[in-house]
Amino acid sequence: MLVVVSVLITTGLLMVALRTETELRFITVFSMIATLLITQFVAHGLTAPLDEMNTVAKGISHGDYTRRVSGADRRDELGDLASTINRMADDLEAVDRHRKELVANVSHELRTPIAALRAVLENVVDGVSAADPETMRTALKQTERLGRLVETLLDLSRLDNGVLPLKARRFEVWPYLSGVLKEANLAASQRALSSGSGNHTRTDVHLHLDVSPPELTAHADAERLHQVVANLIDNAVKHSPPHGRVTVRARRGRGPESLDLEIQDEGPGIPEPERHRVFERFNRGSSPSPHGPGSDGGTGLGLAIASWAVDLHGGRIGVAESVRGCLIQVTLPGIPRARG
Repeated sequence: MLVVVSVLITTGLLMVALRTETELRFITVFSMIATLLITQFVAHGLTAPLDEMNTVAKGISHGDYTRRVSGADRRDELGDLASTINRMADDLEAVDRHRKELVANVSHELRTPIAALRAVLENVVDGVSAADPETMRTALKQTERLGRLVETLLDLSRLDNGVLPLKARRFEVWPYLSGVLKEANLAASQRALSSGSGNHTRTDVHLHLDVSPPELTAHADAERLHQVVANLIDNAVKHSPPHGRVTVRARRGRGPESLDLEIQDEGPGIPEPERHRVFERFNRGSSPSPHGPGSDGGTGLGLAIASWAVDLHGGRIGVAESVRGCLIQVTLPGIPRARG
C-alpha cells in the first residue's frame, strides 16, 4: 500500500508539473515530502499495535493475565497476532486460576481430617480419652480419608503426565458392575459406621443394576473403568434424595465389544448451562445437596478423573436430557477396528 500510494502521488505531481510547466525540482521535493509523511503514518500504524503487544506480553510475564491486546478484529497479520496473544492470556489466566483453586481445595480438604486426627491423638495423650477401639476407629477413619485424598491427587498427577497406559481386556459386564456396586455399598456402610465425612456415607440410597443382555461382554481397562463407574455412582448418591434410587444401565454399543453405560439418579439434576462444566476440575456445581449435611461435597475431581479415563479409551462422556434427576452417558468403543 505504501509503494502504490507513493507512486500514485509522484505520478500525479509529475502530471501536474507537465501541465503547469512547474520546474521538476519542485515536484521532486513535494514528492519526497509526501512520501515521507505517508511512510511515517503507515509506520506509526504498524508500530503502535506492536508496542501495545509488547506491553501486554511484559505484563503476562510478570503474572498480570488481565490485560488484553486491542485490534484483534483486524483482518491482517497484526489482527491474527493480537488474537493469538489474547487466547494465550486467556489460557494462562485459566491455568493460574486452577492452580489457586488447587491450593485452596487441597488445603481445605486436608485441614479437616488432620485437625480431627490431631484432636483424637491429643485427647489420648492427655488422658482425656482412652485408647479404646472406638477412639482408634475414629483415628483410623481420618487416616483413611487422608489416604483417599492423596490417592485422588496421585490420580490427578497421572492424568496430567499421561503415564497410565491402557490394559484393556475382555470381561463380562454383569459380574464386573455388580462387584463395583457391592464395593460402593460396602464402603458407604463402613464410613457410615465410623460417622465420617469424605466420600458419601449414604446407606439409604438403593443402587440398581440393569444389564441387557445378561451375557453382555465388553473390551476395556477394568481398573480405569472402575474409576469411571465408582466416581459416577458416588456423585449420583451424593445428590440423591432420601431413599432415592441410582440406576446403572449397560447396553451393547455399535462396535465389537463396545459398551454404552448410563448412570441415572433422582436428584435435582444439572442445569443445562452448567452441563459442559461438570467435568472440569474442582467444579463442585451449584445444585444444593438434597440430603443435607454429612458430606463435604468432595474435591471436585471425581468427574474430571472419570472424563479422563473415558477419553483414554477413546470414548465419550456427557450429561444427557432426562425427565428426572441427572443422566450421564458413557460410550466405550471396544476393540479398535483394524486399519486396512
